[in-house]
Amino acid sequence: MADNELIRLTELSHGGGCGCKIAPAVLKNILADLPPSFADPALLVGNDSSDDAAVYQIDNGQAVVATTDFFMPIVDDPFDFGRIAATNALSDVYATGARPIMALAIVGMPIDKLPVSVIQKILAGGAAACDAAGIAIAGGHSIDAPEPIYGLAAMGLVAPERIKRNDTAQAGDVLILGKPLGIGILSGALQRGELDDAGYQEMLETTTQLNKIGTALGGLSTVHAMTDVTGFGLLGHLLEMCRGSSLTASLDFSALPILPTARKFAEAGASTGAATRNWASYGHEVHLPENIPAWGQSILCDPQTSGGLLVACASHAVDSVLAMFHDCGFAATVRIGELTAGEAEVRVSSGDSA
Repeated sequence: MADNELIRLTELSHGGGCGCKIAPAVLKNILADLPPSFADPALLVGNDSSDDAAVYQIDNGQAVVATTDFFMPIVDDPFDFGRIAATNALSDVYATGARPIMALAIVGMPIDKLPVSVIQKILAGGAAACDAAGIAIAGGHSIDAPEPIYGLAAMGLVAPERIKRNDTAQAGDVLILGKPLGIGILSGALQRGELDDAGYQEMLETTTQLNKIGTALGGLSTVHAMTDVTGFGLLGHLLEMCRGSSLTASLDFSALPILPTARKFAEAGASTGAATRNWASYGHEVHLPENIPAWGQSILCDPQTSGGLLVACASHAVDSVLAMFHDCGFAATVRIGELTAGEAEVRVSSGDSA
């Protein structure tokens, strides 16, 4: 197997990207009966919420952020797979408002199926993403695994007063989404051999765009809560914000940014198994209008790999937050809804998209 061009990484795994995540309902059952963790007053953000990373205060002015994320191939090109996986892992640091400082590689490879050159390209892709973030991969751990797995354990620093959580949104906040949706649908099209070069470029540009703006958003008192949209889809991660903050989200479907090629596939009936599992896990907490497009549910639940930041900010700060996103190269960033007092649920309106 010296010619790595003959190897399709996506054929070596049973799932890809954040679509590999355990379904929300199943994960809830797994975690339900775990004993309580040691109560450490320095642990500012732990597993008592659904936040993206843990945060530990080390002195009055600094806290360390720690997170890990890894998955199986979402694309066949090894370098691109490494870039996407590393970008996705670093997003959890940015979502807390922190600045990443270093990472460790998590590597599991089927040594009997992949030549060394392919594995080297995966690691090089991850290193390239970390270079773009201004950090080093300082080490890691590797195993011989039946399927390719790559990701990072990433660390960052943040001042305690700049920490952003996903459960601190306020009634009256406006919801802003940083990247367009549809990565899961494009991934499925790629695996079926139906994704053209233009669609692949859409997918690659989105999944390799670092959410660096999260560090700057950490300095804004008008940004009350933040998370990133990944495997549970927009609805799943928005529901986590609603549950943690005890608020109702009103979502304007017509405002959602959707990757053009993904929209075409969705309109033609394409979906993913992960989207179906997501809806089965939390659909009872979502109100969809009767006139929503037939493909709407699939987009709302579509698993995003290296997705955009979901921000809850004060209404008077919307224009400045949007300008920050746009100035940082997030052209698709838009206002998608708002939060009000009420039950922890999401109410979707169809807008003008029906």
